[in-house]
Amino acid sequence: MKSQKPNIRGLSNTELERFLQSIDQPSFRTLQIQQWLWQQNIDSFNQMTNLPYALRTKLQDHFELRNIHIHQCQFSQDQTIKFAFQLIDQHLIESVLIPTENRVTVCISSQVGCSLDCQFCATAQMKRIRNLYWWEIYQQVQLLQLKSIQYFQKPITNVVFMGMGEPLMNFNNVVKSLRLMTSDVGLNMSSQRFTVSTSGISKLIYKLADECLGVNLAVSLHTANQEIRKKIMPFSSKFPLDELLDSLIYWYQKTKIKIMFEYLVLKEVNDTVEDINQLVLFCQKVPCKVNFIEYNSIEGQGFEQAETSVISQYQKILSQHHIHSTIRRSRGGDIDAACGQLANKWNVAV
Repeated sequence: MKSQKPNIRGLSNTELERFLQSIDQPSFRTLQIQQWLWQQNIDSFNQMTNLPYALRTKLQDHFELRNIHIHQCQFSQDQTIKFAFQLIDQHLIESVLIPTENRVTVCISSQVGCSLDCQFCATAQMKRIRNLYWWEIYQQVQLLQLKSIQYFQKPITNVVFMGMGEPLMNFNNVVKSLRLMTSDVGLNMSSQRFTVSTSGISKLIYKLADECLGVNLAVSLHTANQEIRKKIMPFSSKFPLDELLDSLIYWYQKTKIKIMFEYLVLKEVNDTVEDINQLVLFCQKVPCKVNFIEYNSIEGQGFEQAETSVISQYQKILSQHHIHSTIRRSRGGDIDAACGQLANKWNVAV
């Protein structure tokens, strides 16, 4: 029979404070418990050694301490490591540690599966099962911080919401996890180290701007042609490019943070001079930079990466119009850990 006790990790600060008041505990215990939950990798109330035994017993009587767990990991030839996390309901999600000489980036998930239908993405071929809770999002980074130190002898420097799921379709949990990760009680990381990626949910970009989190925004654009976008990203018919552009202009006005456009160049999809010129016109309307990403093939979709010369032509013409661009090389492709490849190809038996 499943326990009916709530998970203490899911309590708000106010709820925890009220509980402690109800059992006549001083207010400073709230901070002590929070530090154990969010700064230490504990799985038992008895590990909260600076709390009185009577309080630890009370906590155990009223709550459970539930954690996500690393189920499996895979190591790429390029040192990228992919992790499968098992959630408390047995579902799996994936996160990726990506080391370079000067940094360690962690790519984390926000949903089990995905809410959207981008045709070039393996995760989007999965059904969205549920949103992650804010503490599950947080724990991915908390646990991978330990793994980064273990494998690379340095802490995580950057966190990108580019794993499984559309982050803005899990808005409240993503925002709450960001507030905790950037707080003194949590990981105390600078907000500038975080990037939230979206496929372009315009109404929620406004909302994210209003949160004033100080994080970066990446938009999976891939084309500035609405008809092409609808073919490769069918959901975008509900979020047309003109509405997306308006939301991005609002984002910059509110935050003064440039947008990063993620951009795949696909053969016979968006590889003409007309496609390049349409991108230039779009980019000229809002402060931005373009990040070209490599296409990582997935079964059954039939897309191909455009020729290198086409991407060079994109970069040349963008540069002529003073639009900065970079190329992001895929990492972890040999273990299906590269962009667009996360699809839970694991043996789920524990």
